[in-house]
Amino acid sequence: MNTQACEEAYRRRDLPVCLGVRFLSEASALALSVVVGWSVYKVSQTPLTLGIVGIVEFIPAMLMTLPAGELCDRLSPRPLVVAGLALQGFCALAFFALSTLHMKGLGFFYGVVLLLGTSRAIAEPAAQALLPLLVPPHRLPRAIACSSTAWQMAIVLGPVVGGLGYAMGSSVAYLVCAVAFFTAMAGSLTLRAQRPRPVRMPLQGRIARVKEGFAFVRSQPVVLGALSLDLFAVLLGGATALLPVYAQDILKVGSQGMGMLRSAPAVGACLVGLVLTRFPAERNVGPKLFAAVIVFGAATLVFAFSRSAWVSWLALAVVGASDMVSVNIRTSLIQLATPDAMRGRVSAVNALFIGASSELGAFESGVAAAWLGTVPAVALGGIGTIVAAVVWMIAFPAIRQADRVDIGLG
Repeated sequence: MNTQACEEAYRRRDLPVCLGVRFLSEASALALSVVVGWSVYKVSQTPLTLGIVGIVEFIPAMLMTLPAGELCDRLSPRPLVVAGLALQGFCALAFFALSTLHMKGLGFFYGVVLLLGTSRAIAEPAAQALLPLLVPPHRLPRAIACSSTAWQMAIVLGPVVGGLGYAMGSSVAYLVCAVAFFTAMAGSLTLRAQRPRPVRMPLQGRIARVKEGFAFVRSQPVVLGALSLDLFAVLLGGATALLPVYAQDILKVGSQGMGMLRSAPAVGACLVGLVLTRFPAERNVGPKLFAAVIVFGAATLVFAFSRSAWVSWLALAVVGASDMVSVNIRTSLIQLATPDAMRGRVSAVNALFIGASSELGAFESGVAAAWLGTVPAVALGGIGTIVAAVVWMIAFPAIRQADRVDIGLG
């Protein structure tokens, strides 16, 4: 077999390997988050500790996401993916050691969580940048669709595996996660990604380019409104951070039930995602966006007061379904309102906003639950999400009046 044919064979094989790595790494990360959350709450019996887990994960994401993206351009994404997965595997082994040794001090857990957040801040931008280097340009749209499907499947199955694994013993669950991370790392080592042409510029130039991205977001009402709406909606409606409290003390469904609850938003998102691929939102997108955010808040309210496991599961599925509609419209608005020259930096800002909303939302939920109680905290978050949607409707008329996603620059 000549060199060109050999290379083409590798490229054909790279996509399924990459999808397997994507699925294994994301499923393991979500399973690990379920086990860590349950372990921390079992030790502390206070929701504040779950909030602290969120803020500890947020710190490295805040500091390292943008530099990691820039590093991808200079070193190629694959080494960063390998390093991030290896570090996540060692974090799972560290949790295994803490569990086996029956270490009860939460300081050790938080230390490993900080390292885990660092590893994800390194791996996430690299994983997004890796796929276009594995397939020819004409195959990229289908490859992205396949990657998104693998990611959604991981979101559905990962928490269930975490809950079942914890029922068998936290040590077993941590060890399984470690094996999965190292398997994904081994798979990523076999990928033959083309190395992108390096971008060389002084440090001051790279910092200035990052600042340009933030300046562009501030100058465009459509982009700023869509990004900030996502930030505040998830920040206020972060009920999933308190699922260990609901699973143990309110719904009394145990760790297996918690895994099912954690998967519910992904199930709703997958179902709506399939519908949107066939019937995309093409008209009246502004009103649909705000309606989706209001439904998100209302479903969060239902979950807050529910005492039935099935009603709670359905409410969380509606949370995920409405969020999928919102994400689909917001992403389209942002991408079509952003020129090609700014797309990478705006995407980095978007990734930072998404990370901030998730981790800071977990911290906000934990603190509010410690002060007000778990149910009032989640209910207040749902109400806050609805209020934020109404305020954004008034503050960003360009989005409210949008009929189509291709409304251009504001």
